[in-house]
Amino acid sequence: MTLIIAEAGVNHNGDPTLARQMVQVAAEAGANLVKFQTFSADRLVAVDAPKAAYQVRSTGGGSQHAMIQQLELSRATHELLIAQCRTSGIGFLSSAFDLESLDLLVELGADRFKVPSGEITNLPYLRRVGSLGRPVILSSGMATLGEIESALAVLESAGTPRRLITVLHCNTDYPAPMEDVNLRAMHTIGAALGVAVGYSDHTTGIEVAVAAVALGAQVIEKHFTLDRSLPGPDHAASLEPAELKAMVLAIRNVERALGDGIKRPSGGELKNRPVARKSLVAARAIRAGELFSADNLTAKRPGTGLSPMRWDEVIGRPAPRDFSPDEAVHL
Repeated sequence: MTLIIAEAGVNHNGDPTLARQMVQVAAEAGANLVKFQTFSADRLVAVDAPKAAYQVRSTGGGSQHAMIQQLELSRATHELLIAQCRTSGIGFLSSAFDLESLDLLVELGADRFKVPSGEITNLPYLRRVGSLGRPVILSSGMATLGEIESALAVLESAGTPRRLITVLHCNTDYPAPMEDVNLRAMHTIGAALGVAVGYSDHTTGIEVAVAAVALGAQVIEKHFTLDRSLPGPDHAASLEPAELKAMVLAIRNVERALGDGIKRPSGGELKNRPVARKSLVAARAIRAGELFSADNLTAKRPGTGLSPMRWDEVIGRPAPRDFSPDEAVHL
């Protein structure tokens, strides 16, 4: 079953109450995990670092440092959210953006780690994650195939085997234009690097995430918010609660529809087969002893008599008795 991660990210706006509500919304939507972000603005970004273009569009000018400083979550809030996840019946996950934040998640009992796209070239960080020897979800936004391969090598050499790593194909633009998604790259990653793959979706809507599952994604990650009109950098490119629920439902439906790959009639089809298929019937009245021919035979529903696939076997044989028009024939 696809692991569905509802990405709360920083859409809590630094408000613990809002963050707890997001846990409940993710659980009610049917997601497997709700994911936050663990960081210290002082350790993550220089004070004069500029904002990304999408951040400027959604939050205006100013420094990136000032913006994200308001979005930090304290240790106490992390503990509160983990408790809320237990109560709500959903798993907790967070992306750490610095070594100290990573250590905090370890102390809080994290059983898997999410490497955000921006850290895929951070060697000390990758070594620390790899040394933990636990399942890793590695986002690959902005990365080349070679950079992904290098990150995998670091994680493996530090102690995490490739079988515990899932690489998420991702386009780190908010929102990501459809023409830039390149969903087939997910297959390329899996085939070239021999690793489990998934997809972190930054497009608007739910169709690309659902398509990724149909293409074999084992993990889907998608941002959500309680309200797209809230202030903050990521709200505009996030799903609202009803949309998140619709995405989860669509993914689960696609999983059921994918089936086991064996071509065979379903139970419902077996019931319909006699109604939809045809049998050999008399095209007109046929006398006993008359030879069956293309002139006096045809195929019509229902399919409860001789299959039309036996046409060549029947043609030229004598009729064993009289047959009325539309009556199923037999030998």
